[in-house]
Amino acid sequence: MFYYLLKYVLLGPLLRLVFRPRIEGLAHVPSSGAAIVAGNHLSFSDHFLMPAVLKRRITFLAKAEYFTGPGLKGRLTAFFFHSAGQIPVDRSGKDAGQAAIREGLGVLSKGELLGIYPEGTRSHDGRLYKGKVGVAVMALKAGVPVVPCAMIGTFEAQPPGRKIPRIHPVVIRFGEPLDFSRYEGMENEKAVLRAVTDEIMYAILSLSEQEYVDRYAADVKAAEAERKAEEKRRASRTPSR
Repeated sequence: MFYYLLKYVLLGPLLRLVFRPRIEGLAHVPSSGAAIVAGNHLSFSDHFLMPAVLKRRITFLAKAEYFTGPGLKGRLTAFFFHSAGQIPVDRSGKDAGQAAIREGLGVLSKGELLGIYPEGTRSHDGRLYKGKVGVAVMALKAGVPVVPCAMIGTFEAQPPGRKIPRIHPVVIRFGEPLDFSRYEGMENEKAVLRAVTDEIMYAILSLSEQEYVDRYAADVKAAEAERKAEEKRRASRTPSR
């Protein structure tokens, strides 16, 4: 109930008023039945803008950190994300991917919409990064179509680290559903999973027109963090004049 209160009364109208998002291709989202909506992930606000424009309820897999914050603020944040239809997924440990897949398949088994960001994390620089194969596993195991989606302008409105969004034009663009029924029963073949994931990412890229990086976003973030840490260590060892 609180999901629809947020969508139609509290948050949805405010998001539409502030961002005035232009919606393209909404008819590509199935009006009923299970489906995956796979999008790029540029901003914290993506979690709320896409659900605000969809006619159906959509459930996202969200990082568990949103649900485990300390104190009153943490409890309120967890309540908000639960109420907004988000499912916590622990991204640490070797079983993290399997946990996400189980949760996602549970949503699809109910005939609902599942929202996924195949990059696995927000883009830190506005580029589109290599997708993880979990989206392919779920699409093939559940036998559902994948609707590509591009969020455009949300990085400029609320880049990583910015708490309050700035006013900026936003476009939410949905593409034609991708049918992978030709790969039925092949969800355990690595080459097939990679091919399906790459096809999904190419569809998102065609919609978003971002620059593409054939590396995982998390790896690039880690490498940049290590580079900055090394520069800081070198600077601390350099004697001041």
